[in-house]
Amino acid sequence: MNLTQLGFGKKAVITKINGQLLSLKLFEMGILPGESIELSNVAPFGDPIAINLSEFKVCLRMQDAQFIEIKLVD
Repeated sequence: MNLTQLGFGKKAVITKINGQLLSLKLFEMGILPGESIELSNVAPFGDPIAINLSEFKVCLRMQDAQFIEIKLVD
């Protein structure tokens, strides 16, 4: 499952980031495997999205979010 499939208000853990160039950019933003995330906001037309990550909020384009693999948390 990737981040674009995460429902609003649902929590997940990042399992993997695909794409070598993108992964470096995301790592620098603190988006790392093992981090807990929650989908907090979605723009009116569905792009971009905002996720809660640790103690801050990050906005991502859907084309970038599709490379982030996640696992749902209860």
